[in-house]
This record gives sequence, structure tokens and C-alpha cells, in this order.
Amino acid sequence: MLDAMARLLRLEYEGAIYHVTVRGNDRQNIFLDDKDRKYLLSRLSDCVEQCGVRLYVFCLMSNHFHLVIETPRGNLSRFMQKVLTGFTVYFNCRHRRSGHVTQGRYNARLVEGDDYLKKLSRYVHLNPVKTKRMVNKAKAEKIRYLRGYSWSSYRGYIGESKDFPFVEYRPMLSLMAGRSKKKQQQACRSFVEEMAATEDDEFIQELWRSPRGIGNDKFREWVDGCFAEMIGRRKKKEDISFRKMEGSGLTIDKVLEAVTKELRMNADQLLRRRRDSVSRGVAGIMLCQYADYTQRQVAEVLGLKTGAAVSYQIAKATAKITEDKKLAKTVAKIKKILDHERKKK
Repeated sequence: MLDAMARLLRLEYEGAIYHVTVRGNDRQNIFLDDKDRKYLLSRLSDCVEQCGVRLYVFCLMSNHFHLVIETPRGNLSRFMQKVLTGFTVYFNCRHRRSGHVTQGRYNARLVEGDDYLKKLSRYVHLNPVKTKRMVNKAKAEKIRYLRGYSWSSYRGYIGESKDFPFVEYRPMLSLMAGRSKKKQQQACRSFVEEMAATEDDEFIQELWRSPRGIGNDKFREWVDGCFAEMIGRRKKKEDISFRKMEGSGLTIDKVLEAVTKELRMNADQLLRRRRDSVSRGVAGIMLCQYADYTQRQVAEVLGLKTGAAVSYQIAKATAKITEDKKLAKTVAKIKKILDHERKKK
């Protein structure tokens, strides 16, 4: 019962550190080319700044990606919603498809610092050389490939490339031996690459002992206890809320797909603040009406600070619709599309 209910809850608190894994829906690729990867990195950069999140490690693979992050504000859900909603809208618009891009809810496990965090960073950074294509390669070839892999934070950690401005390297490097940055980079390289052709079996066993936490027995017991307390306190309320969001309305990407298509813009344009634009107001109207979202939830999706800001955008869009026949016609077409989708549902 704990496992089933815990999937509906997130244990969030100030300063929590997480290993986040996001996988493609039905094991499909979520990056079809480098442009998709660049967009996700851009999205991460924006959301890290907006949410005050500290991103320590990332690695993008073809059908999944890993993040190691700290949330000083205790806002993991808000951060991940902003990242994944923006990426889903972008991906579906760019590739002219619809539906889910990622597989259900992302996985997030709390991490106990230092030793576990250090080994976790190695595990994440080694993903590119643990694939079927690389598994039988010689160690030297694996190391060359790893040092040249552009879609993780590893190259920055070992001084092979410029630092990503949205990644905080210093806290993780401080876990490595050496006082200077150069010495720490060298120690990081040795620490990671010694496992390029082998497995850290002990850590992998630790990694999968709990779906909620990565750490020693005492830490995992504490995490499980927190989840049990949350479930006892919020079980009925959370279950009702989840059913409403998942069952009574259209999905976010379905609604935003129709909005962006008829407004002739991509996801990035929709989410970007532009003077005199009513696009976010139109999106807000549709999300409230067809996805059963509250204005506060819409604010999270559209990158606005409060529900009041959404209310203002909706009011501005409503006024514009009444005086602009072309816009009114476009909005009517969006509603027609979404009415049809709701009937199918």
C-alpha cells in the first residue's frame, strides 16, 4: 500500500537532494536529434533560474535523462512540471505529434549526501558507456567516448569543456581529493573512469534498495517514515485530487497542442513573455475549461508567478477576443477541436 500511494506524493523540503530520472513513453526516444537536446538544456537553464534549483549533474541519453538536483526552496514538483511541460509542448509541436512524450511521472529519489552523492554522480556520468553498443568495447575506447560525450555535465567536471552556466560544479568537486580546482578535476576523472569498464556492484545494490531514497538504512527508514506519515495524513485528499487531474479533463499537451497549432506558434513562443500578446491568456482559458486546471495550476504550466497573473492574462485575452473577429474565430476553432477530443475521451 505504501508503494502504491507514494507514487502520488512527493516528499519535498528545503535543501532536499534528488536523483531524478525521466524516461520516454513506452521506451520511445525523447531526443530525436541534437536540436531536441539543446532545447531541453535551454529549458533546464531557464527553470533552474526561475525556481532557484541547484543542478549538480545531468546526462541525456536517447530515451531517458538523469538529473541530480538540490531544491533550496523545497519545490521539486514545480521545477519538474515547468521543465517537462515546456519540453512536451515543444517536442509535439516540432515533430507534429500528440500524446505523452515521457513515461508517466518522473522518478525522484532522495539522496543522502556526500559519499552516496559522489557515487551517484559517477553512476549518472557513466551512462553513455553502459549501453549495449558500448558494453563490449575496450576500456580505453569507452574512456575516449565518455570524454567526448557532449550531452552530460562530465566534460565540465574534468576540464574538457567550458562549464554549463546552469550547472553548479563546485559542491561536487569539493567531494574530490585536492585543494585546487585542477586537482579536483583530475581526481574526478580518475574516480569516474576507473569504473568505465566495470560495475560498482555494491553501490548499484544500494541504489535499488528503495524506490524513495538512496542512502544508509537509517536514512531510508526516515524517508519511508515520512512517506507513511504523509499517506496517513493526506491519503483521501491526494487520491481525489489525482483522479480529478488525470481523469476528468484533457491532458495538458493535448490542450496546448491545439492552442499552439491554431495560434501558429511553437511552445517556446507560447511560454515566452511578450508585450501585448494574448496567447498565454488563450492558453489559460483552454486549460481551465478543458484540462480542469485551477488558475494556480495554470500559472505553473505557463511560467507565471501567481493565479492572479493568470486571471489578468485571461481577462486581457477575453477582452481582445470580443473586439478581434479573427482571434475570436481562431479561439472558436480551438474550442471545436477540444470539444471533439473531449467527446472521444
